[in-house]
Amino acid sequence: MKNVHQPYSIVPAHRLTHVSEYYFSRKLKEVAHMNAAGKDIISLGVGSPDMPPSEATIDVLCEQARRTDTHGYQPTAGIPELRKAMADWYGRWYHVDLEPDTEIQPLIGSKEGILHITLAFVNPGDQVLVPNPGYPTYTALSQLLGCEVVHYNLREDNHWHPDFEELEQMDLSRVKLMWTNYPNMPTGANATPELYERLVEFARRHNIVIVNDNPYSFILNDKPLSILSVPGAKECCIEFNSMSKSHNMPGWRIGLLATNAQFVQWILKVKSNIDSGTFRPMQLAAAQAYSNSAEWHEEANINVYRRRRLLGEEIMRTLGCRFDPHQVGMFLWGRIPDTYLDAEQLTEKILHEARVFIAPGFIFGSNGKRHIRISLCAKEDRLAEALERIKAIME
Repeated sequence: MKNVHQPYSIVPAHRLTHVSEYYFSRKLKEVAHMNAAGKDIISLGVGSPDMPPSEATIDVLCEQARRTDTHGYQPTAGIPELRKAMADWYGRWYHVDLEPDTEIQPLIGSKEGILHITLAFVNPGDQVLVPNPGYPTYTALSQLLGCEVVHYNLREDNHWHPDFEELEQMDLSRVKLMWTNYPNMPTGANATPELYERLVEFARRHNIVIVNDNPYSFILNDKPLSILSVPGAKECCIEFNSMSKSHNMPGWRIGLLATNAQFVQWILKVKSNIDSGTFRPMQLAAAQAYSNSAEWHEEANINVYRRRRLLGEEIMRTLGCRFDPHQVGMFLWGRIPDTYLDAEQLTEKILHEARVFIAPGFIFGSNGKRHIRISLCAKEDRLAEALERIKAIME
């Protein structure tokens, strides 16, 4: 019998129609091709710290990795040494008391936590509140999991804080989660105790879980704050805290979430069915990093970024962009001149003429379409060279 070849017509899951490849994943491939062609692109796009963790952190990793008894599977809930270090760190820096055995869950980075929390709390068709502008993963993962994304506005004239009057006019009956992120990315707006108090009150009144993403509170910020410092916040709030930024450990993929014991158990039920625990030497090294001195944080998180920030501000001024000098975090957010159609027109000009990659604000939401974001995760000599290249094309 003669074989008849039928067309091979596998199609992807319908959920992929709602999302696209992550902007930085796509754009960095373009940058890599340009570098391979000898273009020498200076990347000021991604917030990937370029400095190492503390020496003591690296020493613990190396020592523990050489042992013969540290290479097995680890508990999904994390080892006791790491959970205790995380709780102690929250007490020391944020004045928040956490029970290490029940109120903390170590994570393989905050992106993983976004997935686990959404699976634990939101049914397909439920709504989640996502900031505009905001971290694109809040939207993408929600859409992949069948949630309905409802964007809420962050505006410059309101200090990039939620407009609670606008929120109160919305139908919130189907909302399960509200994503917040302070210090804010991409805008650099800082939190205040009053903002956190109002968020907690809003959550309790509307039976919504606030998830506050808090990886930037040590960067160019003298007074780190946690939403969990508000009385009663643990009942209705979950907070992420990543080691990527505060401890120069982005590739390690270690972070935490903190909340009440019931929420932790629900999230652990999801997480334990998806992954296994992090490599034990990495957990022990992370526990060491949480004991870094105040002096280490002052140099790594404040002084280095302060010097870089001066160069970033000069780049903004050279581009004719307006920015808030009180921003915190490892980025600089600025509004482009009216002469440009949109932010991408400016960033593409800079990329192809000055060979400097800067992120256009539209990737963070429609409220960012007339803004750009400069990452300070580059050595001072590279920032200085980027400044000179941009000056040359702007003259």
